[in-house]
Amino acid sequence: MVLYSYWRSSASYRVRMALKLKGLDHEIRPVHLVRDGGEQFADDYTALNPQQLVPTLIDGETVITQSMAMLEYLEERHPEPALLPGDHAGRARVRAIAQAIACEIHPLNNLRVLKYLTGTAGLDEDAKLAWYRHWTETGLAAVERMLDNPGTGRFCHGDEPGLADCCLLPQVYNAERFECNIAQLKRIRRICEALGKIPAVVEAMPENQPDAA
Repeated sequence: MVLYSYWRSSASYRVRMALKLKGLDHEIRPVHLVRDGGEQFADDYTALNPQQLVPTLIDGETVITQSMAMLEYLEERHPEPALLPGDHAGRARVRAIAQAIACEIHPLNNLRVLKYLTGTAGLDEDAKLAWYRHWTETGLAAVERMLDNPGTGRFCHGDEPGLADCCLLPQVYNAERFECNIAQLKRIRRICEALGKIPAVVEAMPENQPDAA
């Protein structure tokens, strides 16, 4: 498998975590989102990913865009070790936590939105950061409340890392990078600390990528 990835992309980070946790052989092909106006806009990459986003996953003749689709694909194609629990209610809960991050927090704060805010919308840097911090802090506070549930164990659901954790850790990485106020989110911080002790997760971290600046 080949994963087109950018080291700081939280969506790429999610998929790197899943690949590593499942122990799947893969090649990382970096796509720099800033250099030369953004390598994601090159014709050859656009042919792979019409949205001009990262990541893109190639598995043989199969080309997959959208990180959440990739996580589901990897789970179906390589079910062990599992990233989703065995029961219907548990799988729904994990997907709800993951989507609270991937569908509610992340889309408001990705690179193209931030560039629009300081470009077309005319916001200055302080206003951009205020936007980022507001939506990240309120979003993660909601996730913290979701984790106040008997299903939460060492990780978001139970005592093994799963699909929701693959979404949570990258979002917290970005929150810390933008100096969001999340110190009070004790469940989230405990889970991320536990994830940071897993060698496979460490290998997926941004600073350990071949394109890390």
